[in-house]
Amino acid sequence: MVMLKAQVEALLEKALKENETLFLIDFSITPDNTIRIVIDGDNGVSLKDCIAISRAIEHNLDREEHDFSLEVTSVDATAPIIMSRQYPKNLGRKLVVRTATDNYEGELAEATDESITLEWKAREPKPVGKGKITVQKRKKIAISEIEEAKVKLIY
Repeated sequence: MVMLKAQVEALLEKALKENETLFLIDFSITPDNTIRIVIDGDNGVSLKDCIAISRAIEHNLDREEHDFSLEVTSVDATAPIIMSRQYPKNLGRKLVVRTATDNYEGELAEATDESITLEWKAREPKPVGKGKITVQKRKKIAISEIEEAKVKLIY
């Protein structure tokens, strides 16, 4: 299994270099030799991208030597964002972000390798008089402070 893993890692690395907009989210091999690869892309992931990665691996492994099954999928829309590289493609989308001290929900306005900026509208009491006003809020959050971030799907 160690040899199979090394072979798959090398083939995967080569395939991802051929399309640098794609990147690896998860890779595992189960005891029964099921190879699971989850990829994401700066511009999303198409079925064609999954097929290309699958072929690059499957066509270069000897089935006589290794009995295996292969699953190449794109990251699930409801899966947490785990890499800073995933934020830019989600600009303009609503995120739910949890830090150790707070929870935030807002539109992803900016994203760098170090931080993200969320924007949202909130109702607050008027500074003078009765009633409430709608104010635009903005929060910059360091990626290192984020415990979990997910795209909020709106149906």
